[in-house]
Amino acid sequence: MNVKELLYNECEAFVNNRLQTIENIISSNKKALHSETKSSAGDKHETGRAMLQLEMEKAGQQLNGVQQMKETLARIVLTANSSTSCLGSIIETNLFTYFLSISAGKIIVNNKTFFAVSVSSPIGKLLLGKTVNDELTFNGKKIAIKNIL
Repeated sequence: MNVKELLYNECEAFVNNRLQTIENIISSNKKALHSETKSSAGDKHETGRAMLQLEMEKAGQQLNGVQQMKETLARIVLTANSSTSCLGSIIETNLFTYFLSISAGKIIVNNKTFFAVSVSSPIGKLLLGKTVNDELTFNGKKIAIKNIL
């Protein structure tokens, strides 16, 4: 398996773990919501239900985010090679090596550190469409693109 496939698999595992966590939260909140019974402390009951509803909405938004990550990963063509950085590119710079995919953070593959970043993140937007020897500035640091895989 090549490095790009390994990075892709790590990103996929990241998304699946997030999905599992969110589904567990939703399931737990549904059970709690159904087990909330009317008691003589009516205000407490309503407050508890409102808090659970807010948690459910938050989990729903997180679920949408994970679905978008899955869709982004599905658009990556692992066999594509381009001299211009695009979704699925590995971009080696003078500072770090990036994998333009989803915001999964630091990933170590074959004892080398990569940063999986979304094309919609600030650094991802700057890296998108660049070629070897392009330079850019991010957070006051000069970044030179050395290689694109």
